[in-house]
Amino acid sequence: MKMASNSATSLFLTLFLIIQCLSLLTAAQDFDFFYFVQQWPGSYCDTKQSCCYPKTGKPASDFGIHGLWPNNNDGSYPSNCDSNSPYDQSQVSDLISRMQQNWPTLACPSGTGSAFWSHEWEKHGTCSESIFDQHGYFKKALDLKNQINLLEILQGAGINPDDGFYSLNSIKNAINSAIGYTPGIECNVDESGNSQLYQVYICVDGSGSNLIECPVFPRGKCGSSIEFPTF
Repeated sequence: MKMASNSATSLFLTLFLIIQCLSLLTAAQDFDFFYFVQQWPGSYCDTKQSCCYPKTGKPASDFGIHGLWPNNNDGSYPSNCDSNSPYDQSQVSDLISRMQQNWPTLACPSGTGSAFWSHEWEKHGTCSESIFDQHGYFKKALDLKNQINLLEILQGAGINPDDGFYSLNSIKNAINSAIGYTPGIECNVDESGNSQLYQVYICVDGSGSNLIECPVFPRGKCGSSIEFPTF
């Protein structure tokens, strides 16, 4: 009886360890893909809320990074996954100049960018820790920005930030032709009520390695013709 009891206990412990390992593996990557999101500063600023330039000065007239966001195929997403992993600027010290240039804050009051980057890491980045540490997370977003030059792509198709109106389809088609995948387009509204090009979503696979066709698109709230404001 004692041997049978020991055997049962051993079997129970083995099953318990297997379940624990499986749960850890499941928790390790609880998302399906990433949204890589870039925003047009002219549209961020051209609203009733307006904007504030960062303490480093007016950003370049170019799309800036908003974030790299883990997402699920059903449209849901994880957030704030690890309260024990706060943003630590010392871990990205070699990237700060690139982040100031390509990931500027436009929120008021004027800031250095650290509050923006801290928010992005703690809300979104901590949910990708099975793939990236802090340095890897920010570097991947910066490298994607370098890989996908949206302003160059759009201007090459005759779509310029000149306060003109362009068809939503022409914007999507220009980006699709350049990168091989359909983007998600999000619009906001200027002070006159015009729909304007605000954010562009590109999808990246769950390993953070390759661009993919988006499994689901964000709600864009765009008209068929949208403004591309100056900045």
